[in-house]
Amino acid sequence: MSEKLEQAAFLILLALVTVAFVWLLKPFFAPLLWACIIAVLFHPVQVWLEQRWGHRPNITALTTLLACVVLVVIPVLLLLVSFLQQGLSVFEQIQAGELQPGKYIDQVRSAFPVLQELLERFNIEMDTVRDNATQAAVAASQFLARNALSVGQGAFGFVLKLALMLYVTYFLLRDGRKLVEQLVLAIPLGDERERLLFQKFAEVARATVKGNLLVALVQGMLGGLIFWVLGLPAALLWGVVMTVLSLIPAVGAGLVWLPAAIYLYAVGEWVSATVLIAYGVVVIGLADNILRPILVGRDTKLPDWMVLLSTLGGIAMAGINGFVIGPLIAVLFVAFWQIFGREFNPRTRAQAEAVDPPD
Repeated sequence: MSEKLEQAAFLILLALVTVAFVWLLKPFFAPLLWACIIAVLFHPVQVWLEQRWGHRPNITALTTLLACVVLVVIPVLLLLVSFLQQGLSVFEQIQAGELQPGKYIDQVRSAFPVLQELLERFNIEMDTVRDNATQAAVAASQFLARNALSVGQGAFGFVLKLALMLYVTYFLLRDGRKLVEQLVLAIPLGDERERLLFQKFAEVARATVKGNLLVALVQGMLGGLIFWVLGLPAALLWGVVMTVLSLIPAVGAGLVWLPAAIYLYAVGEWVSATVLIAYGVVVIGLADNILRPILVGRDTKLPDWMVLLSTLGGIAMAGINGFVIGPLIAVLFVAFWQIFGREFNPRTRAQAEAVDPPD
């Protein structure tokens, strides 16, 4: 009785200390999450270095981290700075009256009266669309301006979190395999189940970041390139917006290039509009249809509808980090139920034992 009481007290204290520690790390959730993801993504690079340099964990981890900084961190920071600068410029133009989003809606309405008739059939007034579009453009530009200012004012905090992410990434690269083995020994779920769950985490991290992010970057670069070729304003800004939208499956960059093409038709730029639509459907759309199933679906082994719902839910729950967290939760959900069905369903367990009888 005394032994059971001690064990229960210990487990309660263990749970409380664990919750307190997680709560302590809550302000650093994003840097820690991305440190884990980067360590998983660049682990094959570290393995490749170890095969050539031998067992030198400090050197290989540091070299892998430097590769990550050069290939990922610095380009993303430069892109972010350029994006915020262009966003701030758009906000200033709207405030000065040089850029009037409502004027573009009026031009489309006058060029395509059939569009207004079509919307009226669905009880949608063009004036309402115009006002909403104007408010959305102003709100988006204000959001970018605020973030540009907050990044400048909170530069120390941003640099601190970035340094923390890189610092933790180094130790995860160096000691990650030992940490995984310690967790496998400590967590009382069964070693085979725990290894399966860690494997699923690695697969989803690689698929969502390597896959979704790569597809989004390709689509954003292609979209920004065609905007620049056609002489459309703020090509870099719209390229980054298309990159962000492309992180969401079934939404994509079409929310940017299709309205732009409609506007070009409205102002009489028929050749540019036709080129933009053909380019968007064939080039940008083909990049999504070819790359995403190869890089994302193959690794996550999730149906498209679950990838979409989990991504949207993750973004709603955790912001931009949710495009990783959402599919991760979905895959762990599926993995847990697969384990449950295999080990706790008598019929499934009997079938598994018939195929692979126990020793």
